[in-house]
Amino acid sequence: MKSTLFNQGHNETQAREWLALQNPYMLKARVYPQYDLIAQKGSMVAYQGNIEFAHEGSSSVGQFLKKMVSSDDQPLMRVTGDGEVFLASQRSDIHLLELENESITVNGKNLLAFQAHLKYDLNRVQGAGMVTGGLFNTTLTGQGTVAILAQGEPVILDCSQQPTFTDMNATVGWSANLVPGIKSSFTAGALIGRGSGEGFQYAFHGPGWVIVQPSEWIAASTTAT
Repeated sequence: MKSTLFNQGHNETQAREWLALQNPYMLKARVYPQYDLIAQKGSMVAYQGNIEFAHEGSSSVGQFLKKMVSSDDQPLMRVTGDGEVFLASQRSDIHLLELENESITVNGKNLLAFQAHLKYDLNRVQGAGMVTGGLFNTTLTGQGTVAILAQGEPVILDCSQQPTFTDMNATVGWSANLVPGIKSSFTAGALIGRGSGEGFQYAFHGPGWVIVQPSEWIAASTTAT
């Protein structure tokens, strides 16, 4: 059969890294016994070899309690076995981050996958009590690879020079040394349809950076694979 579809650009990547981009919208991850992967539930689009998927529960009582009260909890699955798995979500752009004994905080909707040996936990944003259900994000720590999602080409903003404010649904993640707050632009006019549509924002200020995508997308709900 002849077709431009079979050009080399569409063939499976032969990269030997644990996590590698198959293309801008698809991640290829290698899984071996004792080398598991944690991924967003429902993000598997294909796999090769002997691969199994299971719900990833809480790793501690504290994490379990956070999940119980968090409306922003990221549903995760553990990928085990021996083979390769391909992941994608809503045709979002995928970016790989190499942590070198450091931390990053990621919006749950923007977290695609990470190596299972990395430590992770839910963290509540200070001042989020004013927002129904609060705001929780996932902080990852250690040495390994994290795959994040962005709807469109993101920008990285330096928060060290001046206060930086970002839309909550457009915020992808930030350096974990930053402690974000919540700024309210809510006015009484919003109750009668005269609000700006920008009621709350994350507030950052200090040595660090924040990643913002050019979209306020909300990922579709997922189910277990």
